Amino acid sequence: MTKTLRRLLLVLLTAGAGGCWAQTVAADGNVDLAAERARLKEERSVVDRRAKQEQVACYQKFAVEDCLRESRRQRRTLDDDLKRQEAAINDIDRKRRAAAQLERLDKAPPRPQDDPEKRQQSQQSQENREQRAAEHARTRAEAAAKSEANRRDFEAKQRSNAAEQAKAAKMRAEAPQERERYERKVEQAEEHRVARERRNAARSKPRSAPLPTPP
Repeated sequence: MTKTLRRLLLVLLTAGAGGCWAQTVAADGNVDLAAERARLKEERSVVDRRAKQEQVACYQKFAVEDCLRESRRQRRTLDDDLKRQEAAINDIDRKRRAAAQLERLDKAPPRPQDDPEKRQQSQQSQENREQRAAEHARTRAEAAAKSEANRRDFEAKQRSNAAEQAKAAKMRAEAPQERERYERKVEQAEEHRVARERRNAARSKPRSAPLPTPP
């Protein structure tokens, strides 16, 4: 391990031992959390860079695996301490935000909904709005149902009118043919009548006298 990495490990372990760093930061209400986060970011970069250098150095030694295991163990130790410091900073940040929120609430004027009378009025207004909304929805539903019924009636009338018009058009188209058939039937009936009368007349005509016998 290089001297720089050893010094960094010593500093971090000393800062994290017994939670001293977190307690010191928590006690200092003026600590710059942004600066602390920047410091942790820089220290993490140093740890990453030095760990890579240590890994390269381990491959130059005889006991490579032992060297790598020791390097990884020390890397985990440094990372764990950096994570503890980061968690402490985040915890302080949350506490500061919560305290600021409580302070704003304490200084804020009472809200109208905190007054029982106004709260009741607000609730009554809400109920009235809900009732009006329900009535409006019911009116819209009834209007939609009526409109649908009118539409169905209109479509039924349209279909009925279309059927009647089609029937009338068909009758008009077939009228000349019907008239021609009728006239042909009348003509055939007249021909049958004339033929029947002729046959009847032929049957009722008296026979002529026989010719005299020659002497």
